[in-house]
Amino acid sequence: MNIKNLLILTLLALTTNIVIGQQESTKLAFNVSVNEELKATFKTNGRLLIYMTTMDNKEPRNSSVYNGNGFVFGKNIKNWDKDETKHLNGNGNWVKTANWNFNSVPHGDYHIQLVWSQNGSSESQINSPGNLYSESVKVNTKVKQEITISLSKIIPERKLIENDLVKLFSMQSDTLSKWWGRPMNIKASVLLPSGYSKNPNKNYPIRYNVAGYGGRYTRVNRLVNNEEFTSWWSSKEAPQIITVFLDGEGPFGDNYHLDSDNSGPYGAMLINELLPKIEKQFRVIGTSKTRFVDGCSTGGWVSLALQLFYPEKFNGCWSYSPDPVSFNKMQLVNIYNDKNAFYNDRMYLRPSMRDINGDPKFSIKEEISYENVDGESNTYTTSGGQWSAWNALYSPKGKDGLPTPIFDPVNGAIDKQVAEHWKEYDLLVYTKANWAELGPKVEGKINIWMGDMDNFYLNNSMRDFDTYLKSATNPKSDAQIEFSPMKAHCQNYSHKYVLEEIQKRVEEMKNK
Repeated sequence: MNIKNLLILTLLALTTNIVIGQQESTKLAFNVSVNEELKATFKTNGRLLIYMTTMDNKEPRNSSVYNGNGFVFGKNIKNWDKDETKHLNGNGNWVKTANWNFNSVPHGDYHIQLVWSQNGSSESQINSPGNLYSESVKVNTKVKQEITISLSKIIPERKLIENDLVKLFSMQSDTLSKWWGRPMNIKASVLLPSGYSKNPNKNYPIRYNVAGYGGRYTRVNRLVNNEEFTSWWSSKEAPQIITVFLDGEGPFGDNYHLDSDNSGPYGAMLINELLPKIEKQFRVIGTSKTRFVDGCSTGGWVSLALQLFYPEKFNGCWSYSPDPVSFNKMQLVNIYNDKNAFYNDRMYLRPSMRDINGDPKFSIKEEISYENVDGESNTYTTSGGQWSAWNALYSPKGKDGLPTPIFDPVNGAIDKQVAEHWKEYDLLVYTKANWAELGPKVEGKINIWMGDMDNFYLNNSMRDFDTYLKSATNPKSDAQIEFSPMKAHCQNYSHKYVLEEIQKRVEEMKNK
């Protein structure tokens, strides 16, 4: 068969597939109102999110948006009167993940739910306290229809579990308030050791736990609700160490507990305000030798970064599955050399997540398309998602007052000037440049675990970090970096293990 005939047959096959694959579609419209009981809390400006999914096991707003069965549409609305029923259809500037709009919804059964995000910059996450949402409704789209739906529920405020060993810490940060020009309140939760109340004259070592992405101070609730952990924590074998659960919330997503051009001086706030106030309030020994930090994923990166950037403030980090420690391997992207974040040089979509056997789950392009829907700017830079937070921390502030995007939100083209700014937060670049002075200050303090089948390809950059530290001289590094074959993201993380390791270090210091 000659090439000409082969091309003709290929085009015929493609045309046939297009015709066969076509789906009938229907117009949908929405009549959205605010429940009478919630009108007092309703704010007239916000972003409306419409979630649609073919899955029926979860609320659409909480179901996975990366499984191919879910779609999200987003739109800013201003001056929405609380007594007005808003009529919405496929017209207008919706940002969406679907390749269709409400004028042409493919036939099928969908579960639909609305969220009214009205917190602005005070809460970065869509499902945050004070936002309104609707019940989930099931719709068959074989019939053209208008869906009447009400914003009838409100996401409640966070609460700490009632427990004698769990305390709330709250403060207004002078540092952040001055930077932002408005009151900035910071919260944390404190888990006290079992002997705290019985020993009123005793001071304790302290552990600062950093959450995985978007984790809040209320995560202590899950730990205290774990019977196995609480049984151990109240036993004589448990370490007598105070744990502080830091809050990850920031204006553009997780604040990463470091200073940045966009989120402000979160690092200065942590070191100069939060640490001294907590350690005074809760009878902490208050020396760097008895202060430790740990976490997994985002918390893994932050705990390592805090140990490196503030080496004399902490006496050890336990970092599990940290975010990329080198931007040469930002997941599968080389931020410095690659031209595009979405596609590699062979024009394959770059995956962002895989299962433990290596099968990709979703791409960076798909991930960004969802973040673009969430963002008030119609881009990932204000979404409160993972790339939003990375971008806010690592990038310079733009002329519009928002973080400058590292890559184009639609086509993925990387901005090389912004990439240069990212080097300031590249932990491998920083460690290499400062090793002569840094090395002695972190002796015995770096403990890292990484699964070699990390779901987000984070093991790649850690391999480079490990290679450098093994080759480092003047001084030699004693960092403990463990790679576990066929282990996934954060799979080996354990609060109990970390606390026991900290206790060992405390005992070693006593015996010196």
